[in-house]
Amino acid sequence: MNAFSDSMTRQGLVRPREGRMLGGVCAGLARRFGLDPWLTRLLFVLVLLAIPGSQLLVYPLLWILMPGEKPGYPL
Repeated sequence: MNAFSDSMTRQGLVRPREGRMLGGVCAGLARRFGLDPWLTRLLFVLVLLAIPGSQLLVYPLLWILMPGEKPGYPL
């Protein structure tokens, strides 16, 4: 599991310490793909309305798998 966490960190998929609403998953995805966190959250809600239930499984899974940002992590 530690190797997987390190791999996600190298790819820039981390939950930021600041700017999170719930778990930081949408903020982390927004940072990784260069989007505004509010746009990512809006897309998440729109997809939730289009395909009910799938995000309720994906979000907690990403919350568990995405490592939290360590102090001093470069932006």
